[in-house]
Order: sequence, then structure tokens, then C-alpha cells
Amino acid sequence: MFDVEASTALTDAQKRRVVAKAGPVLRAVAQDERSQLRNKDLAVERLVASLREALRVPRRRVATKPSAASKQRRLEAKKRRSQTKQLRRPLS
Repeated sequence: MFDVEASTALTDAQKRRVVAKAGPVLRAVAQDERSQLRNKDLAVERLVASLREALRVPRRRVATKPSAASKQRRLEAKKRRSQTKQLRRPLS
């Protein structure tokens, strides 16, 4: 169990981020192994992983424009599709 707000290892900004994402108290339980020591190690690893994930700052997406080649490919595909559909029309 890790009390985020009582922690001295985290800055105030980090505490706010963790509380917003994971809550004020982080808990990890492990009952996978027969050894108590190994279960404690697993629980600590899981706690660290959840804390690391809560502290991770997502990167901002950079908007990009389609390239000239991709525009050209799209238009050529539309023309091919249009021609295919024109061939299906009944003769009048």
C-alpha cells in the first residue's frame, strides 16, 4: 500500500497527477507464488508499475497534412472505382 499524499518522494505536481489518475492510495496484491518473499517482491513490482503508469505524461499529437503522393493515390483509386462502376451500368 502506498499513500500518495503522505509521500515525500513525489513533488506536488506528481502527487496531483497520480491522485487524478490512480487515486490517493495505490494498492498491489500478489498471491501468485508459494513464497511470501516472492509475493512481496511481485507486489512491489506491480506497485511501481502502476505508479510509473500514473506518472507518465502522454505525448501530444502533432497534426500532419496528407502528402502529395497519398493524395494522388487516393484520387487514382477513386477514378479506378468510378470506372468499374460505370462498366456495370446498363447500356441505354
